[in-house]
Amino acid sequence: MADTTKFMPPAGSHIAVLGACGGIGADVVRALVDGGCTVIAMDLPGSLAEAPGPAHHAIAFDGRDPESISTAFAQMAQISPRLDGLVIASGFAGPRQPIDQWEIDQIDDVLDGNLRLMTLCLRAAVPLLKHDGTASVVMLTSDMAYIPQAGYAPYVAAKAGMVAMGQSVARELAPRVRINFVSPGAVDTPFLRGGRGRTLDPAAPLRFDMDAYLAQIPLARMATASDVTGPILFLLGPGSSYMTGNVLHVSGGAYMG
Repeated sequence: MADTTKFMPPAGSHIAVLGACGGIGADVVRALVDGGCTVIAMDLPGSLAEAPGPAHHAIAFDGRDPESISTAFAQMAQISPRLDGLVIASGFAGPRQPIDQWEIDQIDDVLDGNLRLMTLCLRAAVPLLKHDGTASVVMLTSDMAYIPQAGYAPYVAAKAGMVAMGQSVARELAPRVRINFVSPGAVDTPFLRGGRGRTLDPAAPLRFDMDAYLAQIPLARMATASDVTGPILFLLGPGSSYMTGNVLHVSGGAYMG
């Protein structure tokens, strides 16, 4: 039986991180490497070039392109025929604007880059997750799926749909594969300015009123990537071995469901 007092995934675990160059993804990669795991980083080619990390392997792909996903996971199978863990941290919110101002192609872009991407990547990863051991998947949703914010309707829908999709698959793959979710509020990463790979200006202004946001947070500060990394590592590790289909909210108390 796994030692449930252990926080981290066991050293030697093979774990893939999608969205490995974003603020949260990069922090997760560093923590896993420091913990002795073998890490495969996956992200857009430009993001991997802009922000190389300490992962043992890197695979460039575009999660909006089904052929690119198939090629990337075939490449991953050559590197690691079995995965002990998978983190899907890819995604972006798109512009903030009233629903009647969203163009159809903008809506499709947000749905494709979030819900469709996560569904296709999880589908492609299943053969690597199903083996004679156990495996854990952690998917990043957003507390906007639980506290919807005006102006982000397609993103809210995509993140809420991703949880429903993942919970359905969690029932399919149990008991050998667990699927859980981490749901952050706003996190101080490039995501707040568009996301790595989607903005050329990392110093671009924030897309929301910071003071108004913090006034709603009981813990009275903005989250950092490391605040989210801890719950992700817990869900990857043996301490969460009796959890599947669950959502951990990491929002400073903004959502207390």
